[in-house]
Amino acid sequence: MKEKKITDMMLIAQFKRGSIAAFDELVDRYESQIFNLALRLTRNREDAEEVIQDVFTTVYRKVAGFEGKSAFSSWIYRIVVNSSFMKLRKRKQQRSMFFEDLSPSVKQQHLDNDPMFVSRSDSITYGREVRDEISHAVNRLPEQYRAVFVLRDVDGLTNQEVGEILELSIPAVKSRLHRSRLMLRKKLLRYYREYTGRKDITIEDINEDCG
Repeated sequence: MKEKKITDMMLIAQFKRGSIAAFDELVDRYESQIFNLALRLTRNREDAEEVIQDVFTTVYRKVAGFEGKSAFSSWIYRIVVNSSFMKLRKRKQQRSMFFEDLSPSVKQQHLDNDPMFVSRSDSITYGREVRDEISHAVNRLPEQYRAVFVLRDVDGLTNQEVGEILELSIPAVKSRLHRSRLMLRKKLLRYYREYTGRKDITIEDINEDCG
């Protein structure tokens, strides 16, 4: 007889009755997925690992109140997105405070050693540079647009799934996705022109790289 698959809701019900093993199973099911999502949003492995800890701590404390009005995956992804952006805001604030405390000469030294300000080696291939530039461009998108872009175009979720995670209507998801793509293309346009030396390149010429 084929064994019946234990659903997320079954595990949640077991956990509510006191089964720690059920919670451990939920962690096993989603740990890899949420780490990858957190890594794509934070662009930092250490931050992503901290996000995972925060997420599962939140899930442990609040899953008893989960009523199943949306998929459990949507609920936990929403926590990941919120936690990731909270981590980014905290990191930005810490860096800003640290940077402002430095002397002018030390500030310049940090800028000179920052890979964002250092010219790249000619040995790096064009394709790699384009991917890196796209990655930087995505990372500079406003939070609400970056979340939609990563979930929809990187993770490949449907508009409905993205809407459930971010608590947005499908038209709102489509609108933010369109604007995020447009912003990416505009951000990349200057890079393409500088790299190729061609001032006649337009946004339409880079559509294939942005999707």
